[in-house]
Amino acid sequence: DILKKIRSSPINKLLIPALIMLGVGTGIGCNGSAISQPAEPKAKVDYAGFKDLTAEAGQYRQQRLVELDAFLTLAKDPGTVILDARSESAFKRKHLKGAINLNFSDFTAAKLASMIPAKSTRILIYCNNNFEGDTQSFPTKSMPLALNIPTFINLYGYGYQNIYELATLIAIDDSRLVFEGSEIMSAAK
Repeated sequence: DILKKIRSSPINKLLIPALIMLGVGTGIGCNGSAISQPAEPKAKVDYAGFKDLTAEAGQYRQQRLVELDAFLTLAKDPGTVILDARSESAFKRKHLKGAINLNFSDFTAAKLASMIPAKSTRILIYCNNNFEGDTQSFPTKSMPLALNIPTFINLYGYGYQNIYELATLIAIDDSRLVFEGSEIMSAAK
């Protein structure tokens, strides 16, 4: 009789369904515990590790900066790779003769290994900020953001430590430079 009175009460007719809905809506199950949601995994990013790598590579880099004549001499040695890490379109337009292209944003251990299998390979790098007088093919970037810097750090971090970086600013019409690409082919016609 008491249960009939409780169930028939107008307030309880509204209150009981509301309490049931509240329990379902908050994720409380039969045992009274909340349904736990697994935490999302953290991104595969290690800023502190990058800072440490940058400091280590930065010290090493100081010994690996070369002038143009040394760069060109090293480039003549068999097995040396000239790596252009600019975009594919910039590379196709104009690049140092003999260079290969792997866009910096595509650097992974697998892609680097497919292009440069031996980590002991001598790698020469250059970027837009090494050339002056051709803003179409080699637009200057902010000096702290020049592509040579992250390219060197990433190569070093992936275990390629026989890296040399072109350290000079060279006029685009310097007779020591030999370029290839669609811009050169168009000019020759």
